[in-house]
Amino acid sequence: MYKPTFNKQKAIIFKQFTRKGYALFACLGRVVIIGTLSVPTLTYAKANGVSIRTELASDTLNQQEVRLDEVIVTGSRAPLSAWQSPRIVALINRDDIERTQATSINDLLKLATGVDVRQRGGFGVQTDISINGGTFDQITILLNGINISNPQTGHNASDFPVSLSDIERIEILEGAASRIFGSSAFSGAINIVTKNKKNDYDMQTAVEGGMHGTVTGEGQLFIEPNDKHSHLISGGYGRSDGGTDNNDFKKGRLFYQGRWGSRMIDLNWQLAASTQSYGANTFYSPKYNNQYEKTRHAIFSLAANISLNQHVTISPTLYFNQFNDHYQLIRNQEGAKNGENYHTMNVYGASLNFLFNSRWGKTSIGSDLRKEHLLSTAYGELLDEKDWKDISGSNRKYDKKGDRTNISVFAEHNILLNHWIISAGLLFNHITPPTSQLSSTSSVSPGIDISFRPSNHWKLTASWNNAIRVPTYTDMYTNNVAQQGDINLKPEKNNTFKVVSKWLYPYMEIATSAFYSHGNNLIDWVFESAESTKYHALNIGKVDNVGASITANIDLAILAPHSNVSLPQLKVGYAYIHQEHETEHTIYKSLYALEYLRHKVTVQLSQRIWKHLSASCQYRWQQRTNGFTPYSKIDAKIQWDSPKYSLYVNIDNLTNHRYYDIGSVLQPGIWVMVGGKYRFSLFKW
Repeated sequence: MYKPTFNKQKAIIFKQFTRKGYALFACLGRVVIIGTLSVPTLTYAKANGVSIRTELASDTLNQQEVRLDEVIVTGSRAPLSAWQSPRIVALINRDDIERTQATSINDLLKLATGVDVRQRGGFGVQTDISINGGTFDQITILLNGINISNPQTGHNASDFPVSLSDIERIEILEGAASRIFGSSAFSGAINIVTKNKKNDYDMQTAVEGGMHGTVTGEGQLFIEPNDKHSHLISGGYGRSDGGTDNNDFKKGRLFYQGRWGSRMIDLNWQLAASTQSYGANTFYSPKYNNQYEKTRHAIFSLAANISLNQHVTISPTLYFNQFNDHYQLIRNQEGAKNGENYHTMNVYGASLNFLFNSRWGKTSIGSDLRKEHLLSTAYGELLDEKDWKDISGSNRKYDKKGDRTNISVFAEHNILLNHWIISAGLLFNHITPPTSQLSSTSSVSPGIDISFRPSNHWKLTASWNNAIRVPTYTDMYTNNVAQQGDINLKPEKNNTFKVVSKWLYPYMEIATSAFYSHGNNLIDWVFESAESTKYHALNIGKVDNVGASITANIDLAILAPHSNVSLPQLKVGYAYIHQEHETEHTIYKSLYALEYLRHKVTVQLSQRIWKHLSASCQYRWQQRTNGFTPYSKIDAKIQWDSPKYSLYVNIDNLTNHRYYDIGSVLQPGIWVMVGGKYRFSLFKW
């Protein structure tokens, strides 16, 4: 059964030394014999801290560097490293962030092979994010493991309260993941992990400006008096004319993260607030190209890991999200008759997870409680007039409300063997109060993931997972001149089968995958005839997605370590999806689910030019169904890096190619930004 391998004491005898940085890692968990001196090196290193080891060659100068997938990722309920995880979790790490031209989290996600990012404007202000042919409502967004998704609509999922400078890595889990993250993880999940360790500096300031009246500024302060606790505080503001008609924006954010730890208890908490106001262009309909929206998002969470002993850990979590949305169909025209709406969504959540380590593996059981409370001028059930609520900054009142409580119970067991890892579990979800639009208020989402590692360089995984998603409030209650919801919508159901192969070497990492997703009662907004004037929310029947992808990351510098010329790092990816659709309804045009991304090619190239000067280039080509013309896009970045400061030039859409990514919104041409960062230390502890 469970058989850890990290404490084997096989001796290594050094015959020759090397100055390479990887030399120490080859010794982890082993006895090192130098002459007659024996030193047990990191004998008790944790298994999830070191996941790959190789035998040392007799001449260590000939030993290639070993890449370690040691990061703990959220691919299961139990904490496992990326290499141990029974599912492949795609990682965008700090180095990737620094190399790219990306100005927002959404720009980063565009370079992930299995992720589809559709935008109406720049800097991630109006963005829809989906995974593996799904829709923007079918993914879960997490910040440090806390669900920050908006149950009103997935359109506002990209309202992130953190900047690229705050992020340590982004984890992308493709495929149904309800048993791990809850029912909203219908086609995948994205977890944003912020920094929790001090760098060589305490404070960083950054400013940039460029075309279309774009100016942004931000600051970041890290306080870490000792190993027991730390604090990250950051904030920023930006504005732009938008580059196209009615795509101007103003956005601000504030983020605070704290950590305190002892031998038995680790506490983590975060507070965040973000606001953005923008011209929404043709958000609901191309007939109205002067729409406007303002959103605000507030976040609080407190999480703890309590180690009762080496076998039992208890992890309680509390969190709160508030979403405020002010929408105008015609900018600056107020009142319900002009299509103006207000919404306030409060989400309260609590979870309790028990983790048991034994010779049989790792077992996780627990429960989640999530309460959603909506006040709106458009969505929900009509309130009695005496219960209407005032709207701050307006003479209107909230006269509708929606309430939903999700109660989930989950169980998962992970078996860790020498070459095999098996993870199986299920999620039981119950929604109250029972409502007419749901055919069932209870559901069970099971799943199993199997990983086989023939060697330290090769990993195979296979998984089957089931998911269910209830309609959003927008799906059910929207009623305006452009769209009509349906309170009788049925929950979406999905079964996903996926196989992945990952090949890992010091100079190359290749991942290939194939998946089959079988969906029932999928929800889309459609025209049911050529004469339709409103998009109607509809269960469009069965949708089967079959897809494959390959991603290769090649570090040429490792192949020629003694070269006088700096060699580049190259990352290429390709994804393909084919869809089959069966329905009893007549569908003339689809707005989301049937406008899937069939082909996607990404190429990233980064090169050290001279000392502190480097350059990177990103190329993306994609073809979408439903009448969209394929397009290609090239972005570039030139950067000068020193320990104290960085200067850079970002060039978005280098070839000035105009294209359509969603609806009839023409995307901006070339967009040049010039910026700099300055780093310094304030404290000496």
